[in-house]
Amino acid sequence: MTTMNRPQFEEWTWEVPEYFNIGVACSDRHLGTPTESATAMIVEDDQLGTGTCTFRELAAATSRFAQLLRNLGVETGERVLIRLPNSLAYPTAFLGAMKRGAIAVPTSTLLVAEEVQYLAEDSGAAVLVTHKTMWPSLRDKLEDAGSLRHVILSGPGEMPVSDRLALHDLDAGLAAIDRWEPPHASRADDPAYLVYTSGTTGHPKGVLHAHRALIGRLPASRYWFDFRDGDRIMHSGKFNWTYVLGSGLMDPLYHGMTVIVHEGKNDAHTWPRLIRKHGCTIFIGVPTIYRQIIQKTDYSKADVPTLRHCMSAGEHLSDEMLLAWRERFGMDVYEAIGMSEISYYISQNKGMPIRPGAAGFPQPGHDVRLLDAEFNEVPQGEEGMIAIRETDPGLFIEYWNLPGETAKVRRNGWFLTGDYARLDEDGYIWFLGRRDDIINTFGFRVSPHEVERVMKTHPQVADCVAIGQDIGRDKTLVAACVILAPGAKVDAEALLAFGEQHLAGYKRPKLVHILEDYPRTKNGKVIRGKLKQMLEARTAESAR
Repeated sequence: MTTMNRPQFEEWTWEVPEYFNIGVACSDRHLGTPTESATAMIVEDDQLGTGTCTFRELAAATSRFAQLLRNLGVETGERVLIRLPNSLAYPTAFLGAMKRGAIAVPTSTLLVAEEVQYLAEDSGAAVLVTHKTMWPSLRDKLEDAGSLRHVILSGPGEMPVSDRLALHDLDAGLAAIDRWEPPHASRADDPAYLVYTSGTTGHPKGVLHAHRALIGRLPASRYWFDFRDGDRIMHSGKFNWTYVLGSGLMDPLYHGMTVIVHEGKNDAHTWPRLIRKHGCTIFIGVPTIYRQIIQKTDYSKADVPTLRHCMSAGEHLSDEMLLAWRERFGMDVYEAIGMSEISYYISQNKGMPIRPGAAGFPQPGHDVRLLDAEFNEVPQGEEGMIAIRETDPGLFIEYWNLPGETAKVRRNGWFLTGDYARLDEDGYIWFLGRRDDIINTFGFRVSPHEVERVMKTHPQVADCVAIGQDIGRDKTLVAACVILAPGAKVDAEALLAFGEQHLAGYKRPKLVHILEDYPRTKNGKVIRGKLKQMLEARTAESAR
């Protein structure tokens, strides 16, 4: 097998200790150092105002939470389901559960009661941590959910009651604890947290991570972030999303940096305003946020003088938005590709120029290859499945209670991501999409991401998703589903003509649908399969 052609980064050696605990690494690690008095987190809450905590305070709060779990009889390895808004309670519960030796299970506040019930039952959670205002909508579905015994409620207000579950006030419970036992001595390979994939079909899958996952994220800290002493990181997302749990919580706290997050309603003005208010140096968001700031505000570098590094993930940032951001703010936006099973392992970095459309490079330390169906590395320029060596410390342990699913993706010493890409002559990775996303049209294989990248360069296109739309037996056309920029006046014919100008014949869209929005998962990812079904149903209806 040939070695992947890539630029020469410094050699990376993994150093995974026998004992390692994420909760300790993100809090207690800083005790006895100058960092302990530094601000660990700032939460800007529209209703509660600004909340802050130092690393010393975070270490104490998480130790108290771990002790609270012990006092409630929560055993090592039991699951603690967390459904909280962005708040200081979030890292307290997430890191504190791991300091107890329990398994933290973060989940979204957007999920309805039935979905939370499924996660509670599937994970076998013993404890739910949620906000008092959220409990009434969950109570009917959670009262008899699986192994659930305790509900810990954050926030002000009266304590509700329950016929079956023991309810506890988080603030009062923590305040009553003035002594605590040492953190659980977790081994690096022990389970730490369980995240659920957003799941485009069927039920979501639980992805179980070990404490070593934080060690596995260190290459991203060096080659995607641009950490410097005293950095202040503004993240636009919610902690429940793995993107934010890593880049907006674990990574910065491990390195002793300050994290700033927001809770409440937001618009394009929110993020530049908060960046300026808190002197943020790093901003992390999704392409939609960058697009909104460019299209709906007049902010520029002069309005955010401390900002020096920007990051994006979740979907591809269009070339047009990258250039617009560069022109307005005088800096690049560095993208990364990751997944729930390993977080971010391919990214752009300051050491190499951004090549528009390319995903960047595998981060040093991650042995990433593009393989064919026989597990051979494909030649440069050819399409292959992205595979990661099974020994990577950032790789997940297993799919929760799904040994068959785990076996499907762990084969011949590799974790098979299901994503496809090609490698160019300079070592850049060009992401092509998932096998199910790639469009097969009249014998040609078309990457939807390539079509989307081109169509997004149209000045009146705000967003584009390309799919293969079936119009008959063995007849699949490339369809561009477009969201127009505010005030845009362009029709489908003009967009088809634009595609003809800028894409090869077999790649160019043959259909254009102008939409208000796309069907999305709870985390905002486009559900391509549902979008395809929706359009095909609409076409069938209009043909009647």
